[in-house]
Amino acid sequence: MYAVSVTRTFVAQHFLTVPDPGPEGTLHSHHFTVEATVSGPELNEYGYLVDIDALSDAMDVTADAFRDVTLNDRPEFAGRNPSVEHLSRVFGDHLLEQLELPGATTLEIAIQEDDVATVRHTRTLE
Repeated sequence: MYAVSVTRTFVAQHFLTVPDPGPEGTLHSHHFTVEATVSGPELNEYGYLVDIDALSDAMDVTADAFRDVTLNDRPEFAGRNPSVEHLSRVFGDHLLEQLELPGATTLEIAIQEDDVATVRHTRTLE
């Protein structure tokens, strides 16, 4: 199995919408470090799993879409608590809109929130 990872950082704001959220229920910022890892069993004819430049460009576009925004205001979070868990899935959705991954079988999005916790979302690609 081969794996290629690219990392980007951004700051975004949110407030949690769960019962009794404590201080997390007021608008606040987090510094997010996102690592996208694409995995697959075979390399293409050029010896690549994925074009790293294409993955890097897609990560730039996707990170910019979330940079300096309030997550609660984005339509993907309507009716949802804007947790880092939801953000990891939504970030992956946006990344896949920017990128073709013909040889990849999995995508993992790992998001570190303020050097405190890391959340991962892994999906199988078709």
